[in-house]
Amino acid sequence: MKARSPAASPAARNGCFRVLGVDPASAGPTGYGIIESDGRRCRMLHYGALKVAPMRQKECLGAVLQDVHALLCRLMDEFLPDALAVESVFTALNMRTALRLAEVRGVVLLAAAQRGVAVHSYSPREVKASVAGYGQADKRQMQLMVRALLEMNETPEPSDAADALAVALCHLQAEQARRRFGLPDKPVGANFRPQSLTAKAPIARGATHNMRRAS
Repeated sequence: MKARSPAASPAARNGCFRVLGVDPASAGPTGYGIIESDGRRCRMLHYGALKVAPMRQKECLGAVLQDVHALLCRLMDEFLPDALAVESVFTALNMRTALRLAEVRGVVLLAAAQRGVAVHSYSPREVKASVAGYGQADKRQMQLMVRALLEMNETPEPSDAADALAVALCHLQAEQARRRFGLPDKPVGANFRPQSLTAKAPIARGATHNMRRAS
């Protein structure tokens, strides 16, 4: 993990827009990634994935929810994002998995509300179409596209972290389109489909619980 200077407040970033992307998981790691853009250049600030040890999960029924909440609060306090982008619950999941995922997602929404950060939700298909230009892209394709778009030195691992960076990229592109065309803001759950990012490759340098951050 490389050290990073303290995050500047939103008002002191010279117009940069910062997004925290979250890929909630029902059983595996919860991915997270933070990127920012000044409208011309985009860079990765930090990413990783939180996996709660099985022993801790056995000892405490709400361990995953507690740790995810603590992590996101810490990230928002440190990086002061302008928005949080989260992947929505996949409707094709079985009921038990969907309920577990909804619990984690609820904690994400709670943490954002406690920090006063706006939340925007995107379906997996929307994220894939925006970042890879194809709504059925697999995880490896998404990892490679995220690496290319952020001009990272290495492929983001694990795939959960790459998915979180992809969600952040999806919202960043949607926000840029909203500002450019004067579109209304997109609340959680709105059915807005962003255009593909594949035509544009923002500039960034990559530098990782599994986590990495920019220098």
